[in-house]
Amino acid sequence: MKVAEIKVSYSSKNMEKIKITSSQSVYNLVLSNWDLNIIEFQEEVKVVLLNRANIVLGIYEMSKGGISGTVVDLRIILAVALKCSASGIVLIHNHPSGNLEPSDVDKQLTTKLKEACKLLDLVLLDHLIISKEGYYSFSDNDIL
Repeated sequence: MKVAEIKVSYSSKNMEKIKITSSQSVYNLVLSNWDLNIIEFQEEVKVVLLNRANIVLGIYEMSKGGISGTVVDLRIILAVALKCSASGIVLIHNHPSGNLEPSDVDKQLTTKLKEACKLLDLVLLDHLIISKEGYYSFSDNDIL
């Protein structure tokens, strides 16, 4: 009887070592890796994966949705973090409307992800809501 073989891979060849020191440094990094033509049109979710020294391992493009929402599957976020041996993660998404205030859904998602990370010895360092003009940091606003 044949079953599918599972392969896990992660590659970081010749990548620049970027250290995250603040929410501003995360914002600058993701904004430079975001399609600015879409940021005000389509909601996207990305995850910055970090090692124990807060060096960026990579950015995972979680999902692209519509004007007012997108799917965030916590299991996929956690699987990707484990796959690349991340110690910490930062969740980032944009609000195409430009409104940086977190919704109730944003707050619930953050709480749920933080609890799930604890079970796997991962740290949810922050959740940023971004636009071209600025960002909202859950960590900076003491709601993480």
